[in-house]
Amino acid sequence: MLIEERQNAILELLHKNPDITVKEISKLLFVSEPTVRRDFTELHKRKLITKVYGGAILNQGTADREIPFLLRENEGSTAKSQIGRLAARLVMDGMVVMLDGSTSAYRLVPYLADKKDIIVVTSGAKTAVALAEANIRTFSTGGKMIINSFSYVGESAEKFVEKINADILFFSCHGLDTDGAMTDRSIEEANLRRVMFSRCKKKVLLCSSSKIGKCYFYNMGNVSEIDEIISEKPLPTEIEEIMASKK
Repeated sequence: MLIEERQNAILELLHKNPDITVKEISKLLFVSEPTVRRDFTELHKRKLITKVYGGAILNQGTADREIPFLLRENEGSTAKSQIGRLAARLVMDGMVVMLDGSTSAYRLVPYLADKKDIIVVTSGAKTAVALAEANIRTFSTGGKMIINSFSYVGESAEKFVEKINADILFFSCHGLDTDGAMTDRSIEEANLRRVMFSRCKKKVLLCSSSKIGKCYFYNMGNVSEIDEIISEKPLPTEIEEIMASKK
């Protein structure tokens, strides 16, 4: 594991468990305790954490930072691949498809390779590269790239999307509450998704079960505004009822 990857992993562990110790981190990451302490020192210098006896705490604002794409890509990878396979069944030959910059949308790419004459527009830099490698005609929104997530956002990305007429959008969010609220950590990514909503005939949420029941600070909308939800497990009854009431 590279130093940057290890330090990002430490931040994510502190985000999930603020009381985690140096000893526990060293066991989870298979590195020595002195290595973890050195990483703590570096992260402290970067003002991301504050060192305390036996561990560290995230500084204000660090807890809401965008989780690195590498970590999100590996987190729940089996579930996301299953979701990608199911989502690809909705893509017909000749469609214009829109993908956000999420790792869930990224996992959809391998299942699009056998589709004919499709065009894909994406706000994900890594997703755009994967699409090109699969010989799929691809357009990137461009714009300001969010560090760690490799997602394009901002006014120029939104203006590009406003010119597109897409058949279907696949997107994700950080949390899906049982009242149907779709929430996120990134305001800019959420705002771009709202523009994407307006330019697609069908809107499909890709949501692993690990996100259900969670709520973050920025409200991106409600599932009553979209057409379909794809998850690797059955959805809670409350959400199923909201989707059923739309039909």
